[in-house]
Amino acid sequence: MEIKSELTFAEILIAVGELSEDQRAILREELRKPPVKPTANAEKLMPGELTDFQKLLLNGPVMTDEEYAEFRKRRRWK
Repeated sequence: MEIKSELTFAEILIAVGELSEDQRAILREELRKPPVKPTANAEKLMPGELTDFQKLLLNGPVMTDEEYAEFRKRRRWK
């Protein structure tokens, strides 16, 4: 598996060297774990494509400024 990053490997090593000892211990434990396979759904997605759940959240109802002001007003009454 290849990870695309704007950081070079040397820059990653420098960043790891700047971690505290506790953070390095956590990193070591994470690196010992087996790699996580992407879900079947994630493998089907093109880069930048949204999952069904993300689409659901983005297309959900939103409050207008007036509704939000009314919500805040009523919330203060309690």
